[in-house]
Amino acid sequence: MPPHCFVIGHPIAHSRSPLIHGEWLRHYRLAGSYEAIDVAPADLPAFIARLRAGEFAGGNVTVPHKEAVMALVDEVSEAGRAVGAVNTLWRDGERIFADNSDVSGFLAHLDATVPGWDDRVGTALVLGAGGAARGIAFGLKSRGVGRILVANRSRGRAEELASSFGAPLTAVDWERRGEVVGEAGLVVNTTALGMQGKPPLELDLSRLRPGTIVDDIVYAPLRTALLAEAERRGGIVVDGLGMLLHQAVPGFGRWFGVTPQVTPALRNLIEADILKA
Repeated sequence: MPPHCFVIGHPIAHSRSPLIHGEWLRHYRLAGSYEAIDVAPADLPAFIARLRAGEFAGGNVTVPHKEAVMALVDEVSEAGRAVGAVNTLWRDGERIFADNSDVSGFLAHLDATVPGWDDRVGTALVLGAGGAARGIAFGLKSRGVGRILVANRSRGRAEELASSFGAPLTAVDWERRGEVVGEAGLVVNTTALGMQGKPPLELDLSRLRPGTIVDDIVYAPLRTALLAEAERRGGIVVDGLGMLLHQAVPGFGRWFGVTPQVTPALRNLIEADILKA
């Protein structure tokens, strides 16, 4: 029986995962399906029981289930445990496994855009201290970045993130974010600031050194004000769309048995969908 897979959330209509996985199924001429399913929080245990019973091969999990689903599976990856959230599930027999592929997706996109970045970044500045920041900080630490500064509007949350991961993470005041830009070889915006419908990200880039990598995980708009200003000042910019595409790779490989490629054609397809939204 061809693998049947899903993305669950509440709401879920906005998800572009069916478009991504559907394109890969078409491109590789694979039997199988992938659909978006709206699952209310109260219905999550019953849905996971359907996965355990064999109705699905696996799937993706998005808001608001990325934390709650961890209590319903049998094994969580190191990345998932460190971040405290998962987004990818797969079944092996009657056991359900969970991973956070946002971490590997972030790193894979950075690797593809700026090969060898981890050999030349001594200090990284992470803006934000939420779930996305946890994943990115975990990824940067795993790559051996020697100094990771975390700036968040609530300093307490930045300190909590820094203490939970330990060295080389350090919390810095939000008011100092523009100042420490000059010390960073990599700046990552993990907040929703700058996203369509959200307030702008106010960040003084006057101290940005040419060649500094500036990564914004926001992908709507594709080119945020942060990236435009960073590029104008000689920075190397990395947008958020690639992270979305690369995080989908591990799950597809597990469910359908083929490790897909993130191609320009796939990117163009998703870009067009974002622009028409």
